[in-house]
Amino acid sequence: NTVGSTICRESHAGVHINAGPEIGVASTKAYTSQVLCLIMFALVMAEDRISLQPRRSEIIQGLKQLPEMIKKVLELDEKVKNIADELYEKKSLLIMGRGFNFATCLEGALKVKELTYMHSEGIQAGELKHGPLALVDSTVPIIMIVMRDHVFTKCMNALQQVTARDGKPILIVEQGDTDTMQWGHHGLEVPRSVDALQGILTVIPMQLLSYHLAVKRGCNVDCPRNLAKSVTVE
Repeated sequence: NTVGSTICRESHAGVHINAGPEIGVASTKAYTSQVLCLIMFALVMAEDRISLQPRRSEIIQGLKQLPEMIKKVLELDEKVKNIADELYEKKSLLIMGRGFNFATCLEGALKVKELTYMHSEGIQAGELKHGPLALVDSTVPIIMIVMRDHVFTKCMNALQQVTARDGKPILIVEQGDTDTMQWGHHGLEVPRSVDALQGILTVIPMQLLSYHLAVKRGCNVDCPRNLAKSVTVE
């Protein structure tokens, strides 16, 4: 992320993500920028494969539209703040999803842990019946990411399992997906993008929620306890 940093000097080769300095200890823009760099790396690797050209073009068009979509997601800030008002006194937060959005669940849970010192866990929605479903009741806050992608039907199955146990999920869904929104206690709508890019849009509400929870709990957002900005020892 920083030209001339320790990891930059030690590396034989690398990619500077050009996102500017990350002031807070908990990474936000560095995470989304690294995801973008990996996607662009994959696009370069695929450019000589004729069979992959339609998919490649779809992702490139999605990248061009991403800045405007991110602006729309940031407009959810007030809604996210209202959700934080309900959650900040809770002891735990479960975040569920699958497919491309499972990474968002893990990153969202990490941000909640780093900034708010609240227990949070990113859960693969397909593994609900293998144990996590035992945690679900009306008192445990649950966030579920349900996009209309190739795992939508399976995510809906998990959502129905949660609501059948009196769970009150907060849903992150595609813009205009009122049918899915009806299953949630609260809902946040994000624009639809290419499945490979959707995780960049769904992680931003989680980053905003972590921030507002930390402020409500009186935590230092930029400098969480016990963490250092640069980890230079094993």
